[in-house]
Amino acid sequence: MLEHALVLNALGEPIRHRQKTHSADWDEVEEFCRTVYMPYRVRPLDRLSRPDATMISAKAGCVTMTRFAYGTGIHLDRFDPDAGNILVLNTLRGALDHQTDGGSVGTGAGESFVVDCSRAEYWLEGDADHMQLNLTIPHQAMEDMAERWFGFVPDDRLWTSRVKIGGASSAWPALLDYATRALSQDGGLASDTVLARHIEELLCVELLRQWASSAGLNLEAGARCAAPAYVRAAEEILEAEARDAPSIGDVAKRIGVSARTLSGGFQKFRGISPRAFLAARRLEGFREDLETMPGDVTVTSIATDWGFSNFGALAGRYRERYGETPSQTRLRSAGPSRRH
Repeated sequence: MLEHALVLNALGEPIRHRQKTHSADWDEVEEFCRTVYMPYRVRPLDRLSRPDATMISAKAGCVTMTRFAYGTGIHLDRFDPDAGNILVLNTLRGALDHQTDGGSVGTGAGESFVVDCSRAEYWLEGDADHMQLNLTIPHQAMEDMAERWFGFVPDDRLWTSRVKIGGASSAWPALLDYATRALSQDGGLASDTVLARHIEELLCVELLRQWASSAGLNLEAGARCAAPAYVRAAEEILEAEARDAPSIGDVAKRIGVSARTLSGGFQKFRGISPRAFLAARRLEGFREDLETMPGDVTVTSIATDWGFSNFGALAGRYRERYGETPSQTRLRSAGPSRRH
């Protein structure tokens, strides 16, 4: 579906390009690559070969899209980490071989590979028939996108992962096809419009999702692990003082945020309200006392000590969570001597 990406528009008409789109001059090709990717070293597999390069670029916000081929076999390495860029290499035809941990992995037509050159070393080798639709994205832009959409910035477990993503039947090539078609307007390419910024966000968010999946990470779970300090401080108070059942407003005041902010933080990073978090801690504490208090202490006494007054409602919530009544827990935990 990407065969004519950045060459023909959605109507099948040629796209007009302002810049030169083909070159057989190594200096011109390397200057194009430094501009749209970053500085790196190029070595032709055939030392005497000349390039027959395709060089087309378009912008969608901070994302640079390039239809590119050297027209000869090449080996690339020494990608400049100071450029701070992520590369997504989407193969349209031919094949590439990419550096990974402990070896390499190949991509053919319809397959993609992502590497953060600001965080990981990288080399690639392409055959003479390769044609790419590549993306260059600033690392900082991806951090900002992750924080906005997932609530936290992933650590280097993501950024150092050099992995294949997508695949012919996945959403990724379909999204690339949509992006290249949508950017084609009036025979040219729109780069700084509301639509372009929308495409930028779509590409970055889907890339994060695909990248994390291939790296074995869960961004939703990661967000909850990376809760801000005020949520963690509230958790500590609610756990330590669960028996006294402090009000959510009082806890929020003590840690210096509003009750609304605290509730929103719990929903975003823990998936529950602070009140539900406290209720769960109180039920856990009640169960622990049922299991550990001396045998002559009654269930009613333990419940009263925890501040529970509606014993019927308490028994219902307890059974729903633990599959038994408080009395059954107490009897089981007290041992055989209490049963006689």
